Amino acid sequence: MDKLKRVLSGRDAEEPSGLPEVIDATSLGWGTRVKGFIACFAIGCLCSILGSCLLWIPKKGLVLFAVFYTLGNIASIGSTMFLMGPMKQLKRMFEPTRLIATIVMLLCLILTLCSAFWWRKAGLALLFCILQFFAMAWYSISFIPYARDAVKKCVSVCLS
Repeated sequence: MDKLKRVLSGRDAEEPSGLPEVIDATSLGWGTRVKGFIACFAIGCLCSILGSCLLWIPKKGLVLFAVFYTLGNIASIGSTMFLMGPMKQLKRMFEPTRLIATIVMLLCLILTLCSAFWWRKAGLALLFCILQFFAMAWYSISFIPYARDAVKKCVSVCLS
């Protein structure tokens, strides 16, 4: 049936390439994608909750919170790649409408881990976690039509 479609659409004259077969062989089915999304998102939530629990450990608790919270956010972002595919997700992340939000979010993720591992500054790690939260929220609402405008208006009403 596919060959008949190609002949009728005039694509039969094209050289057959193996790319469509490779893509079909390596792509995941919808059920597998949903299972991967749920598993990765659950791991992300678990890491964030574990980080919140580890916050109360003396001395190293703040650093452990920053690390697990950041890993949870990375896993949550990675979970959406199961639904859209990695390339489509990356293209959507770096669209002009959410480019700044993406850069700030990724920068906060990196700076949180740097402050926890290399600089060993717990207060700085907490500051970057707070910034990471707001950057993730702003990035997430960028996928909802007109949500940013609604948040801006709400904040301006609250501040005036």
